[in-house]
Amino acid sequence: MLGSIPDLLRLVAVPVFGWAAYRDVKTRRVPNRTWTPLAALAVVLLLWDAYTVWTGPTAVGQRLFLIRVAISLGFVIPLSYGFWLIGGFGGADAKAFMLIAVLFPIYPVYYLPMPSVALPLQQTAIGVFSLTVLSNTVLAGVVYPLAVAAGNLARGRFSLAMFIGRPVAVADVTEEYGRLLESPDGFDRGGLDLDALRMYLQWRGCSLADIRADPAQHRLPTSLPAVPNDPGDGSLATDGGDSASGDVAEPSANDIGADGMDHPDQIDDPWGAERFLDDIDHSAYGTSPAQLRDGLDVLVEQNEVWISPGIPFLVPMFAGLVVSLTYGDVLFSLLQAVGLA
Repeated sequence: MLGSIPDLLRLVAVPVFGWAAYRDVKTRRVPNRTWTPLAALAVVLLLWDAYTVWTGPTAVGQRLFLIRVAISLGFVIPLSYGFWLIGGFGGADAKAFMLIAVLFPIYPVYYLPMPSVALPLQQTAIGVFSLTVLSNTVLAGVVYPLAVAAGNLARGRFSLAMFIGRPVAVADVTEEYGRLLESPDGFDRGGLDLDALRMYLQWRGCSLADIRADPAQHRLPTSLPAVPNDPGDGSLATDGGDSASGDVAEPSANDIGADGMDHPDQIDDPWGAERFLDDIDHSAYGTSPAQLRDGLDVLVEQNEVWISPGIPFLVPMFAGLVVSLTYGDVLFSLLQAVGLA
């Protein structure tokens, strides 16, 4: 395969994004150092292209280059940042798209060893390659809920959550990423984030099995450790701990009814949810005390729950990048097919 030196160097992004997608599936965490070398390369290649175009023979080519770079940097980067601000993207997702905007502002060209064939096959009129990666990523992401629904249908799993989730055993919940799709009142798309659950378990120094074994005791705020643990970030490396690792206080008479049993309606701050969220020095992924309490109430009552595993966004981004570099812009092709482009 032939191409300009900058375009060939840009292919380094493919294995990097492939590795990042793998990490996203396995841990939902991508180290910041992943992007630093590629970002430096992107800036160098952009300056290289700018010098080549600026010393070129035509003013038209210079204007087109500047317009396309301006759209890529001035639209895709703020868009990625905006989605991160509102919680639509994770930090790694936003950084990856910002990197795409700098690394691929215009279409690369790769010549195959056959006559008149160059990749990408389908280019757009506007010629901003980062927009092609963005649109292909969105299309790849749309396939995910359809695949989830098909898998649930094939297994005979029918629920309001079948298009966005799957059932898992409660005993395995702390080994999953995603969000509960259940509350004590039934189906709930705004259920407890499982990263926040792991943070809570780590903070109070117990496992979910400990809580399920004695929910009445653990529901009492006096059962919280006097000196809680660092909650971590909710990754699978911090999925709770030894119940003996914290300094746990005994319940007081004020938290137990006259019949010797605790009454959830009379407990101030059930599960210590407010204390947990007040104590940590950062947000637990936007979790509210009510979400945490509802999630724990579900997890101690059920043996199986529906969760939305969410889509590791770097996976469709990697797919979108590969499709963009080979086929080109799928959305543009579809619009052409129906006469809209």
